[in-house]
Amino acid sequence: MINKTILPNGVRVVMQTMPDFRSVSMGVWTRAGSVYETEREAGISHFIEHMLFKGTQKRTAQDIAAEMDALGGNLNAFTSKECTCFYAKVLDEHIEKSADILADLVHAPKLDEEDIEREKGVVCEEILMTEDTPEDLVHEVIAAEVYGDTPLSKPILGTEESVRALRADMLRAYMQRRYVSHNTVIAVAGNVKEEAVLPMLTSLFGQGDAQTAPPMPKSALHRGRALKAVEKDIEQVHICLGLPGFASDTPEQYALHVLNNVLGGSMSSRLFQSIREQRGLAYSVYSYPSAYDNSGYFTLYAGTGGKQAAQVVELMLAELTRLKKEGISKEELTRAKEQLKASYIMGQESTSARANAIGKAEIRGGELRTEEASIALIEEVNMERIQDILPIVCDLEELHGAFVGRMTKKEREIERMILNA
Repeated sequence: MINKTILPNGVRVVMQTMPDFRSVSMGVWTRAGSVYETEREAGISHFIEHMLFKGTQKRTAQDIAAEMDALGGNLNAFTSKECTCFYAKVLDEHIEKSADILADLVHAPKLDEEDIEREKGVVCEEILMTEDTPEDLVHEVIAAEVYGDTPLSKPILGTEESVRALRADMLRAYMQRRYVSHNTVIAVAGNVKEEAVLPMLTSLFGQGDAQTAPPMPKSALHRGRALKAVEKDIEQVHICLGLPGFASDTPEQYALHVLNNVLGGSMSSRLFQSIREQRGLAYSVYSYPSAYDNSGYFTLYAGTGGKQAAQVVELMLAELTRLKKEGISKEELTRAKEQLKASYIMGQESTSARANAIGKAEIRGGELRTEEASIALIEEVNMERIQDILPIVCDLEELHGAFVGRMTKKEREIERMILNA
C-alpha cells in the first residue's frame, strides 16, 4: 500500500512499507531541471546537484561522505530535464541519520565560491566526455531536433560557456525559485512505520511557510522532417531516428512500451534480428520511448560502419513502414507483454526502485500505482490499442534524424533517405 501525506508547509510525502526488507530508501525530489532554465542559466540544475555534495553549513564534503560510509549506505543524486533527485539507501535502523543528511544537503548548502570554481572544471569535463562519446552525443542531438527551440530541447549539462559563467548568487537565486515546499516530494520505501517516520520528516522538511514555484513551460514536438548531422572523424556512424510519442502517465504510453519491445526493445525484436542477427550490420541497435509531462517521442538507434550505414537506415525505415502497414502479430503482442511484465516486476524488487517509482510518479503529478495496478495496465494493452498508436509513432512525415560520424558520400545518402522517406 502507498500512503500520501502533505506536511504543513506543502511538502508531499509518499511512502510504501515493505516489511520483508531490512533496507530503507529515501529520495528528495524537486521540480528543478533544464526545462526551467533561462539561456543564461543553462546547466544550473545539474551544477547545483554537484554543489550540494560539496558541503553544508554544518558538514564538510568529507563529513558527508564519512557519515554515510559509517552507516554502510549509499548517497547519490541525478538531474533530468524536469526534476532533480537526491537519494539515500540505508539499513532501516539508520533512516533518521540519512534523512538528516538529505535535509542538510537541500536546505543548507554552503555554495562556496572556491568550490564552485573547482567544480566548474569537473562539469566541463563531463560535457566534453559526452561530446567525445558519439553514442551519447547522438541521443542529445535527436532530442534537440525533435523539440526544436522549445525547453525540452535543452541539454541537461548546459554548455561550457554557460557553466563557466555560473556564480554563487545565481545558484542561490535559482534554488530560492525552484527548491520550494510545494515543489518538493519525499519518497520513502522499505521497512518503515509511518507513525514513526512522519514526525521525523515533519521536523526535517515540514517547517517554514508554504512556497510555490513558477509552472513548467510547455514544450511541443517540432513538426515536419529534419536532420542534424555532427561531423566527427570516427570509425563508426551513429544514427538516431526520432518520431512522435506520448506524454508520461497516459494510456498510449503503455501501448508504446509494448510496441517498443516488438520493434527494438529486446533481443527478439525486429530491428535486432534483422540488422544484427540476420545481416551482421551492427553490434548495437535498439529503440526506446522518452516521456515527459506534456509530450514524448520515440527513438530508433543504430551504430554501424560507414560503408553499411545507408543500408542500416534503409532497413530501419523499412521496418517502420512494415509496422505501420501490417501491425504486429498476436504472438509478438503476447511475448512483448510478458517481457514487459517480467522486466517491470524484477526491476521493482528493491526498496530503491520502489522509492524511485513512487517519487517520480508524485513529482510528475501522476497516479501512485501499486505493482498490481501497473501490471494490470500492461495486461490491458491489446491489438486495438497498438493499431491506434501506429499511425502516430510510424508517421514518416514527422521523421527526425540525428547523425554523428564522417560526412562522406555514403552518409550524404542517409540524409537523402531520411528527408525523403
